[in-house]
Amino acid sequence: MNLKLLIIGTILGLSLNANAQSAEKKLAVGICAGVSDYRGELNQEWFNMNKAFRTQVGVTIIYYVNPWVNAGLDLGYGEHGFHVDGSTLGQANGFRGDVLKANLQARLKFNNGTWIKEDALVQPYIFGGLGVANTFEDSDIPSINNPGVALTLNTGLGFNVMLTDYLGLNYNLNYAYQTSDNTDHTENGAGDQFIIHSMGIVIPIAKIVDTDGDGVSDKRDKCPNTPAGVAVDLFGCPNDADGDGVADYQDKCPEVAGLPSMKGCPDTDGDGITDAEDACPTVKGVISAKGCPDRDKDGIQDSEDACPDVFGIVAMKGCPDTDGDGITDADDACPEVKGTVAMKGCPDTDGDGIADNIDKCPTVKGVASNNGCPEIKEETKKVFDQALKGVQFETSKAVIKTSSYGILDNVAKIMKDNPEYKLDIHGHTDSQDDDAKNMILSKDRAASVKAYLVAKGIEAGRMDTEGFGETEPKATNDTPAGRAENRRVEFKVKF
Repeated sequence: MNLKLLIIGTILGLSLNANAQSAEKKLAVGICAGVSDYRGELNQEWFNMNKAFRTQVGVTIIYYVNPWVNAGLDLGYGEHGFHVDGSTLGQANGFRGDVLKANLQARLKFNNGTWIKEDALVQPYIFGGLGVANTFEDSDIPSINNPGVALTLNTGLGFNVMLTDYLGLNYNLNYAYQTSDNTDHTENGAGDQFIIHSMGIVIPIAKIVDTDGDGVSDKRDKCPNTPAGVAVDLFGCPNDADGDGVADYQDKCPEVAGLPSMKGCPDTDGDGITDAEDACPTVKGVISAKGCPDRDKDGIQDSEDACPDVFGIVAMKGCPDTDGDGITDADDACPEVKGTVAMKGCPDTDGDGIADNIDKCPTVKGVASNNGCPEIKEETKKVFDQALKGVQFETSKAVIKTSSYGILDNVAKIMKDNPEYKLDIHGHTDSQDDDAKNMILSKDRAASVKAYLVAKGIEAGRMDTEGFGETEPKATNDTPAGRAENRRVEFKVKF
């Protein structure tokens, strides 16, 4: 038994590497364990699991010859045997013997680069060869006829499954025809036969070139420049758990399929903002509105914008406030001038409660009844009414009659007493005479009135004159009375 343990230990000690040869890795070693299946005089059927199977271990040394062929040396140790009935093994009940075998073989590889890639994951082969087997009886069983050494003819098939460049799994089926007919202590002129089923591991011995140090040889590495420390797949490329084409170590969303342009994160609406940062991930938007639509581009998403088609400000819920008075332009009667809420967005410069846009005297405090201007005193109105009919001129001339001086003196006094007053002086004529002449005459008469008032001490800058000729009659021009009413000078106070 010590010899048996020594042999098994020697075979196990040889199991350093495995078989995945190429021109770069010519040598490999495989270790295996399995069972032998006997067929001969005592057993005429294969796969008699109850009586025929015996344990085997072995090691195979393989050398790469070319892409099509490997040469191999197969070393094995184990048992051959078969039992019939009874508790004692012997010639009558069967046989059992230890066997030490070696054979040379040639393997025809399917992974030859033509049928299958040399570095394929699964690498099938068939083989054939010659060998020797030394069978000797177990020391516990009386020897009747020690079979000794016999030649063997071997053929079979198998395959490797290469898990990495450094490790693979192997299955091998070896049919052996043994020239000696007395392995089973029974001779009929035909040799004994065995099938050995085995499974094991294979690892290449040669040094593997792995420039990026990711554990995948440069020959198999489809991504030979992977950064150090990055986890890779069987082909040397960085892992990509979500399958979006962005390696996990560069993927900001490694568990969700995304876009390379988004560093591996999804962008469902295609607006250039990742779904995780997009407040509206299913609707195309803009960055300024956190991924939501913003038609007016004011930075306020349309769903929250009270004026989605007009550029506005946050304080106005997306509506514009051009003058900055806190009133949206749509509600502001004076959108370009800063005003107050009370005045509907318009200013009230004189503080009289009348907005400047409707105040005829925006800088002078007035009353609503006079359109924001100071109220005209009753006596002033009477003087102006008198002047309307009382200022008389020489016929067809701009010369003021002396009878009108008193009325004009009253006008001058009013202007002196009310320095805030300004005066419009308008001249009018009847329809007698030529239109053009009447227009000139009306202007000249207004100018004569102004000149009189200036002579009475009223600043010229406080008065403006205009002539309207016969264009604005107050009465009919068909009667003397009507024409007399149309020949007039009107005074209008302004501020």
